[in-house]
Amino acid sequence: MSLLIKNIRTLVHTESEIHLKYSGAEMAAIQTIDNAFVHCKDDKISSFGKMDSPQFHQLDRTEIETTIDATGKHVFPSWCDSHTHIVYAGNREQEFVDRIKGLTYEEIFSRGGGILNSANKLRLATEEELYVQAMVRINEIISQGTGCVEIKSGYGLTLESELKMLRVIKHIKETVPIDVKATFLGAHAVPSEYKGNKAGYLKLLIDEMLPAIASEKLADYCDIFCEQNYFTAEEAIQLFEASNKYGLIPKVHAEQLSHSGGIQAGVKSGAISVDHLEFINVNDIAALKSSNTMPVILPGAQFFLSLQKPAVRQMIDAGLPVAISSDFNPGSCPSGNINQMISLACILYKMTPEEAIIASTTNSAYAMGLSKSHGSIAVGKKANMFVTKEIPSYNFIPYSFGSVLIDTIVLNGKKI
Repeated sequence: MSLLIKNIRTLVHTESEIHLKYSGAEMAAIQTIDNAFVHCKDDKISSFGKMDSPQFHQLDRTEIETTIDATGKHVFPSWCDSHTHIVYAGNREQEFVDRIKGLTYEEIFSRGGGILNSANKLRLATEEELYVQAMVRINEIISQGTGCVEIKSGYGLTLESELKMLRVIKHIKETVPIDVKATFLGAHAVPSEYKGNKAGYLKLLIDEMLPAIASEKLADYCDIFCEQNYFTAEEAIQLFEASNKYGLIPKVHAEQLSHSGGIQAGVKSGAISVDHLEFINVNDIAALKSSNTMPVILPGAQFFLSLQKPAVRQMIDAGLPVAISSDFNPGSCPSGNINQMISLACILYKMTPEEAIIASTTNSAYAMGLSKSHGSIAVGKKANMFVTKEIPSYNFIPYSFGSVLIDTIVLNGKKI
């Protein structure tokens, strides 16, 4: 099986040598090729370069089954989304209205809304119902250019319901054409049954949920919502000490609504990523600088909840890598459109288009442990790409924040 995309106006984010992540000023140094081609064999990228290069003229045309003429169009590596909550039941549009009327996220939660609202709905749904609802969202993000995704549990909050969510994620993983990573987020909130007994719920997470999840090999990562009124930094470290024994790599919801020490807990625990970061401070930046932990910003959630902006320019200027993901979920970001997340990052945080593209590809792939195989145009990487409509430059992606600019999706070397 062979696929050729030719006459590409600009081939965006190419690599002659694979980078696992890009930090600081490296994020602005994106590599591109004008008047380009890219050739895929089976599910991998086999070659790329300029149309007048020897590599192009040496291609065996008899082996090429599919040819795409990209005249006037751009080709990008597929977006990588390292933070989503795509498996959920129903929606929470009433809470959207409540926030418009002045209620805060914390006030809605205290009235039984937020995560607990989603947990109640999820417990009533069957695995098949959850799968069918989630597949609508998965197919939507694929059509918007996403080529690998992480999906969290965390709306179950009981052993039975958390396992139900993770089994749905496993089913998705087995049936979709993109790579899926699964994260156990049982520490998303304290369920109503354990109100006033958080220690008892943590014991349930550690003594019952983690062993059951590990026995079925249902998760790659373990996450926690480290936030006031949810879980402390000390509780995060306690959970991760247990999850590490089962090979589940830590991730942290950190510093979203306040400064709660989640970044420091994540760094101490060897987390692959710390996500949200609206309340990151200079000490957190210093800790991240000496770690292998990826800072992940979620512009959709920050925008949707009207939170303060994370210090993205300070992070990049300090030499940190930054990733962008969607946080697709029913309460704080009911969208998985990475094109729009890039626009928000450029508009709200003054990221350059180059920085935002790398943050949404290689760096987000790193936050899923996938940057060896995803997130750039490089020989040997997964042939996951999209072809834009005719646009003047890659800057047009964040500029046209409300437009649908993708013409063709290629996944695993096949035109979708």
